[in-house]
Amino acid sequence: MDTYDGAAEPNDQTALLNETEAAAAPPIMPVAELHLHIEGTLEPELIFALAERNGIDLPYSGLDELRARYEFTDLQSFLDLYYANMAVLRTEADFADMTRAYLARAAAGGVRHAEIMMDPQAHLSRGVSLETCVNGVASVLATSQEEFGISTLLIAAFLRDLSEESALEVLEALLAMNAPIVAIGLDSAEVGNPPAKFERLFARAGEAGLRRIAHAGEEGPPSYIIEALDVLGVERIDHGIRCMEDPDLVERLVADRVPLTVCPLSNVRLRAVDMLTDHPLPAMLAAGLNVSVHSDDPAYFGGYVDDNFAQLESAMVLSEFDRVRLAANSIGSSFATDERKAELLAELSG
Repeated sequence: MDTYDGAAEPNDQTALLNETEAAAAPPIMPVAELHLHIEGTLEPELIFALAERNGIDLPYSGLDELRARYEFTDLQSFLDLYYANMAVLRTEADFADMTRAYLARAAAGGVRHAEIMMDPQAHLSRGVSLETCVNGVASVLATSQEEFGISTLLIAAFLRDLSEESALEVLEALLAMNAPIVAIGLDSAEVGNPPAKFERLFARAGEAGLRRIAHAGEEGPPSYIIEALDVLGVERIDHGIRCMEDPDLVERLVADRVPLTVCPLSNVRLRAVDMLTDHPLPAMLAAGLNVSVHSDDPAYFGGYVDDNFAQLESAMVLSEFDRVRLAANSIGSSFATDERKAELLAELSG
């Protein structure tokens, strides 16, 4: 699978990395954020502000009590709080304010292109219309490059612990309303919900001309990564850290340059990895995998993209070459246009 789309071949990127390694590192590297759930950017302060605006009584006495609940034992313990906090999102203005807050913070951290996932099923189940959540987010993304210097794309992510029939119904509704989505994804509780459960959904998305990505190999086994590739036809794997348990799979991923969007702080907070010093990212880089770094749900996991890089450097002492390689991989693995990729790679090399 060639993810460069002619914008930058692997050899070109290697030359870029060598040139950049020799130069002084810019204060903030330009990166592409490819693994980001917009609902996971709801900071505690915004949760309370939206609750007050919408007349919602929160089950927390204040910010300190809410923050105290951000100690997770696994993915499900996070999801319980994640979905509960979505109750404050009621109007298009709420979704717009959340999106605008993320873009402002992301821009300050070097993000120049963002492919943002949203979970429409999670809002429909609360009685919030598809138009409300989609239009609220999309209204801000429409001017994101002019306002924040960030080109953006919207991805509809589907909840794997719900039925495929539910996902198909929502996808058809999104297509009927000409929602400005470029891709679909698969997220939420991974264990017990293998990718093959959504074969028809991803086939329908392919027929509609949408790109396809899926979470796989975070808590689920390496076989979920293989299923996502072979059954769902995905172009990019979100997480994918457990591929390291299967040498044959690693060899395949390297050969095909399959992008893996890794979220180190998320992996630690959800106990997929004990500590950053135990994270497989250095081994993934050494193996030649097309890996990049992202923030996942930054309001819950302790940091945005620049925070992930800073803490990785502190824990692992990543070389400047590796930092630039991770940034270049994020740009090359994006669904941005060839022209936008070339712009960002030139910014990175400058």
